[in-house]
Amino acid sequence: MKKNLLLAIFSGLLMWLAWPPTSYITFLLFVGLVPMLLAMENIIQSDDKRKGSKIFGVTFIGFFIWNTLCVYWVYNSIKTIGPVIAIPITLIPYSLGPLLMSTACWLYYRLRLITNRNIGLFGLVCFWIGYEYIHQTWPLAFPWMTLGNGFAVSHQWVQWYEYTGVYGGTVWVWLINILIFLFYVSLGEAQPNKYRAILSVAFFTFLILPIGFSLFRYYSYHEQPNPSNVVVAQPNIDPYEKYGAIPAPQQISILTHLSDSLAQPNTEYFIWPETAIPEPIDEDRIRGSVAYGQAKAFLNKYKNGNVITGAETYKIYNSPVTATAGQARGTNQYIDSFNTGVNIENSDEVQFYHKSKLVPGVESIPFSSLSFLKPVFAALGGATGSYGVQSGPSVFHSQSGIGADPVICYESIYGEYVGQAVLNGAQFIAVITNDGWFGNSSGKDQHMDYAKLRAIETRRWVCRSANTGISAFINERGDVVKHTGWWVRTAIKQDINLNSDLTFYVRYGDYIPKTACFLAVLGILWIAIKIRLPRKNVVA
Repeated sequence: MKKNLLLAIFSGLLMWLAWPPTSYITFLLFVGLVPMLLAMENIIQSDDKRKGSKIFGVTFIGFFIWNTLCVYWVYNSIKTIGPVIAIPITLIPYSLGPLLMSTACWLYYRLRLITNRNIGLFGLVCFWIGYEYIHQTWPLAFPWMTLGNGFAVSHQWVQWYEYTGVYGGTVWVWLINILIFLFYVSLGEAQPNKYRAILSVAFFTFLILPIGFSLFRYYSYHEQPNPSNVVVAQPNIDPYEKYGAIPAPQQISILTHLSDSLAQPNTEYFIWPETAIPEPIDEDRIRGSVAYGQAKAFLNKYKNGNVITGAETYKIYNSPVTATAGQARGTNQYIDSFNTGVNIENSDEVQFYHKSKLVPGVESIPFSSLSFLKPVFAALGGATGSYGVQSGPSVFHSQSGIGADPVICYESIYGEYVGQAVLNGAQFIAVITNDGWFGNSSGKDQHMDYAKLRAIETRRWVCRSANTGISAFINERGDVVKHTGWWVRTAIKQDINLNSDLTFYVRYGDYIPKTACFLAVLGILWIAIKIRLPRKNVVA
């Protein structure tokens, strides 16, 4: 047991070392899961009567180490509520992913009992991708640790994400780890040399061909010229002083000054960060807002200019037309609050986008019908209710016809969701975020690195405005062309190329995890049937 535990711990450490923002050792992803596979194999081959529980426990420890070391920064965003409450609450994101990962490993063990090692390993990949997809789509979604995200700092290796999305990377990581594992265990088994030769050929084929194709695609890829001048502002306003300490008009003045410092007469987009307009705005009366008036006055100098900015907005209803609308105290009216992207232009038209992929616990209450959970999630910094959402992504269209995809913070880790906006006409991606909550941790770097994968999947420029950094321009190959530092007040500008072509991934979305989920369900049903049949025979 001690040996298997050490193998699992070693696996967790290898995966942590390979994970962004670490550079130059991404290749450890290809071996990081081998010790975990060996630990499971040792348990399966042992005489222990509690193999399933031991596999679950050992793998959970390894995965917990990996996840906790990679997303330790989650604690930074809630530490102000006090360590007595914050420390146990952070165990939720640190533990939930590992629990699901270990469940996939337990299902692999159950499948091994009724099949063989090769079918079991195929099932393991399907179970794992099924966990990743569940962790992307359910109310407690946190797809930060999807295996395919691990190549964000080595994006030159995965230019084929334009065909597969990040789930293609998950398959790749597991495939190489499994081939190494099979070769290693074959050395202690009575396997013919031909078997090991086949594994060796498969290993080099599936390692070299994807990298070779990707590098060819990377160096041969050329953008079609279709320039648009964009300015990104980084106001560097402390998120803990944003609400109340600094007046809203002063914050907008900082943004307009930064934008003016780099703007050209032909600048078409000014991008400001998430909640750059800090005061709540009634969407039906936005034209009477002081902040809106400041932005409009600023745009008078730029005929074709648009401001894409974040704001806190709300809508008032006479009845609870949405599940998130709450009754205003002392009235018969209902209010829905939103984390909003706003497009302001040189006309009376204002476009709104309501953030749809909310941060569990902070912006939404998972399983909100379970009232006993509300105090727990309120402690994470959110209200006991949820922000309102819209059903899907939006595309902001300028007067000149340019389509921009407004992506708010957490949404930038959802590949298919971003792709849907591109499918609907977005020609570039505008990410607006406030990463100041992470502190000067690897969280802000990981968040920026993941945006490179969205550029590759969609072949769209990403213009990223982060309140405290890192703001950046990322081209269609995933290269960071220009970026700011952390915790500096500045602005950057760039001529980006607009693109209207659609990649295979944009057209077909997450077809890999959907197929894997279908196969995983079949596998689970097969396991359940095989478990139930012997019981019936015993009764008979």
